[in-house]
Amino acid sequence: MLPPPIKQRVRESFDRAATTYDGAAILQRRVCDRLLDGLSLNGSPRHIIDAGCGTGYGARNLRRRWPDAHLTGVDFAPAMIELARRETDASFAADIEHLPCPTAQFNLWWSSLSIQWCDPLTVFAEAFRVLQPGGTLAVSTLGPETFHELRIAFSGIDTHRHTLAFDTPETVGQALEQAGFSHLEIRREHHAIHYPDLKTLLRAVKAIGAHNVGEGGRSGMMGRAAWQHVEAAYERFRTADGLPASYDVILAYATK
Repeated sequence: MLPPPIKQRVRESFDRAATTYDGAAILQRRVCDRLLDGLSLNGSPRHIIDAGCGTGYGARNLRRRWPDAHLTGVDFAPAMIELARRETDASFAADIEHLPCPTAQFNLWWSSLSIQWCDPLTVFAEAFRVLQPGGTLAVSTLGPETFHELRIAFSGIDTHRHTLAFDTPETVGQALEQAGFSHLEIRREHHAIHYPDLKTLLRAVKAIGAHNVGEGGRSGMMGRAAWQHVEAAYERFRTADGLPASYDVILAYATK
């Protein structure tokens, strides 16, 4: 779980990124589509919560699939919520680890690429609380191989953290079971987005607000020589498509 000061900085980053998010969120849209493709329900949910809804891309797709459902969007960045309102029946800014929602309110708890900022057991216990008996959880998050090129490129420069400490699929599964969920289905996929150079890659990460790495991150500017070293180290990963940013994607489904 992120300490409150760190979580506040993450919230502020996503607030600032609200207007640039959709233009840069290529991977986020792809993963959201994959999560929905793998979701199979018996019947149509009447009440859906999109936990960490961002600007509303996932909510829009959920609406297309279940047009009669009542859709609630929640995000801890108020500027994101303002953009998501057009896609939901109700929306509010809140921490998805502590939802201001009644117990057993929803049939489907959906969250795409948001829980990596949370403690998994805390957020899954809260999901379990607000789901009705027999309700479904569908969640995507990022695994430990995400941005591995970035970690390697920076490894010879300093000891600062340059990515989040992402959870393994095993940790995600254990947290779901401890929260009370059953009938778990967990999948792991590798995705990559390519960029012409490292500056463009890092600007894209910043444009979606995902550049805060929690405690241990670098707070000052990097010198020119150090930056050139990182650029050269990252070039080893270049392919015909450009410089890759790798994403270790975890898709999980479970039942209350």
